Amino acid sequence: MIEITSKANPLIKQTKKLLQKKYRQSSYLIEGWHLFEEAVRAKAEILRVFVVADQISQLIDYEGQLILVSPEILKDLSTSPTPQGIVAEIALPNMMPPSQFKGKYLVLEDVQDPGNLGTMIRTADASGFDAVFISEKSADIYNAKTLRSMQGSHFHLPIYRGNVLTYLNQMQSSGVTCLATTLSKKSVDYRSLSDLSNFALVFGNEGQGISQEMATQADLLVHINMPGQAESLNVAVAAGILMFSFI
Repeated sequence: MIEITSKANPLIKQTKKLLQKKYRQSSYLIEGWHLFEEAVRAKAEILRVFVVADQISQLIDYEGQLILVSPEILKDLSTSPTPQGIVAEIALPNMMPPSQFKGKYLVLEDVQDPGNLGTMIRTADASGFDAVFISEKSADIYNAKTLRSMQGSHFHLPIYRGNVLTYLNQMQSSGVTCLATTLSKKSVDYRSLSDLSNFALVFGNEGQGISQEMATQADLLVHINMPGQAESLNVAVAAGILMFSFI
């Protein structure tokens, strides 16, 4: 075990940079015991663990690299105002998208709020979806707010970032039905659908919804009937309703 006592230590300075997206080229940081335990259970590649002295007893069986730091240093590596005593550096996963598709997929086109993104991924995990595909313009899943919202769900199911229209084309070639959510007059009430097995459920940007290209490519446009006076639902709430309706 290594002990570091100064914020000026090169490793601390290097690690702190991972709080910024532009430096997350090969690894990212997680905070708190829950996410750390999820990483261990998922056998994620944990590069190093920073922990304060009064929490070290919880790591008695951990065999990876431990770095003992002061509460002040740990707070420097955290975005939380009240850190839980542990920060871990995790290697970014290197996953190739599948060549064949069969199952239930969540596709997110330009969802930009980290809280919404994390909640939708967590809901996909809870409702038994097989993978999540997010566009390049969607929020970063390794943003601290996204990580808190996901609560470790990114360890449970694969998440792919890229051109979602290309992904959907590949899914459709494998017989997956693309359902895109929109308030268009051409959309149908989701409650009219049944016997769904292989499908991709698409949600768009919080303000703009799905793109015209997405609406054109989709096999079916769907909406949630709203008997009240609100114009729309929060995208994460809408995603929760539909994902659990289609399982």
